[in-house]
Amino acid sequence: MDVADTPAIRSAGVARSYPAFHERAARVAAGLRALGVGPGDRIAIVMRNEPAYLEITTGAARLGASAVPVNWHFRRDDLRHVLGDSGSRVVFAHTDLLPGVAAVLPARARLIEVPVPAGTAAACGFPPPPVTGGHPLLDAWLSDHAPLTEAVARRPSTVIYSSGTTGRPKGVLRDPVGEEQLAQSVAKFLEYFAVRPGGRTLIPAPLYHASPGQHAVLALAAGLDITLMPRFDAEEFLRLVERHRIQQAQLVPTMFVRLLRLPKDVRERYDLSSLTSVVHAAAPCPPHIKHAMIDWLGPVLREYYGGSETGAVTWCDSHAWLAHPGTVGRAEGTCSVVVLGPDGTELPTGRTGEIYLKPDDNWPQFTYLGDPAKRAAMEAGRLPGYVTIGDIGRLDADGYLYLSDRRDDLAISGGVNIYPAEIEGCLLGLDGVRDVAVFGIPDEEFGEVLAAHVQPEPGAALTAEDIRAQVADHLASYKVPKVVVFEESLPRDESGKLFKRRLRDPYWAGRGSAV
Repeated sequence: MDVADTPAIRSAGVARSYPAFHERAARVAAGLRALGVGPGDRIAIVMRNEPAYLEITTGAARLGASAVPVNWHFRRDDLRHVLGDSGSRVVFAHTDLLPGVAAVLPARARLIEVPVPAGTAAACGFPPPPVTGGHPLLDAWLSDHAPLTEAVARRPSTVIYSSGTTGRPKGVLRDPVGEEQLAQSVAKFLEYFAVRPGGRTLIPAPLYHASPGQHAVLALAAGLDITLMPRFDAEEFLRLVERHRIQQAQLVPTMFVRLLRLPKDVRERYDLSSLTSVVHAAAPCPPHIKHAMIDWLGPVLREYYGGSETGAVTWCDSHAWLAHPGTVGRAEGTCSVVVLGPDGTELPTGRTGEIYLKPDDNWPQFTYLGDPAKRAAMEAGRLPGYVTIGDIGRLDADGYLYLSDRRDDLAISGGVNIYPAEIEGCLLGLDGVRDVAVFGIPDEEFGEVLAAHVQPEPGAALTAEDIRAQVADHLASYKVPKVVVFEESLPRDESGKLFKRRLRDPYWAGRGSAV
């Protein structure tokens, strides 16, 4: 589709005009109602990025039901947990993912088969699988239902399950939003993401994550031209930016690393001058990586910090970041940030403690499905409306926030607090290191010492001493890893989130957890 055409939703050779998109979404709503789905119910989506994904999400919301995006990498136990815990009445699944879903499908739940588009399959590296025909096929199912003309006044948000980096994923259930509340959210989205109504956006991360999922919802509401990537590929990202004259994109730092590691002549081959805003979140970005991105693309990078539970709370553009290197931004609008000590008192500027966030007044209230106790435990007792998502950090004199690490990743060695994220950032600056995870492991003398699991670049001849020397040259001696393990790959999902517990748990087996 030519960029001169009116805004559309496209992915890997499939494109929908907005009228066609909304007509299909209205058929989804009608089909779900015929299956007995109504307001307050939930339906699950086990699919890769493609326009049908957003049609299903939009159709469910039109009916008053919440979509539950499911990480399509999940296998038997994780799938069973999310589908059962969410109480999903209907599950939409891509054909190749159908057997795994069917094996754990809750009783009385219905399954709709979604054929994998050829372009989606090609982007993911496999031939399009033949349909099974054992369940209703999406397009045939849609054709059986006339579009649902009415819609609920207050539409529910998707139920995002946390990534499960420290335990079983929990479903974040947010209150439904009305038209005025949605309009306010769209206005802030356009302002903070620095994109105009009708502008062109690219979403390269999986829609089952909170940030790209919310990005897509607001982009649809704003009528943006939307390009989805079924799977991130660094050069394909550049190709899409040039082809569709993309103005705005949202990435994660892992994607920055992959882009920067493209050969210089490849990076210079593509015209990226249309980009006016590249937003990132979801994971800490090592300062040298962000500097390199700004040097390449110019001051178009914008960063925010928050969680599935709170939405974006802090923001900074490139100019603010360069003036406050390493920050994740300053609270904007009606949002607020405080840093509390172990006794719950507010810490002064520069002191490190647990971060508590007050979401924007427009952000919907939330709870956790089936776990109100966990929701209550997030509250700052002396500060109503503030919640923690488990991060450690500090504020500077200008109100800019700096992250140290996750509370659960903190290592305490000989009574000294060590934040592994700092060491990981240091090691990513070493030639030959593609990825790294640092964490505490048990030690009889110090309680904990550090282990570094390193994924080298192909062909790199790194040694454990190289790893230790890099840290010793840049950081305090007590931050040097005692144990160094080289891995073919580290357990990350496509948004860049690292499942550190999979590496750490074997060290603590039978000894009690460090966290």
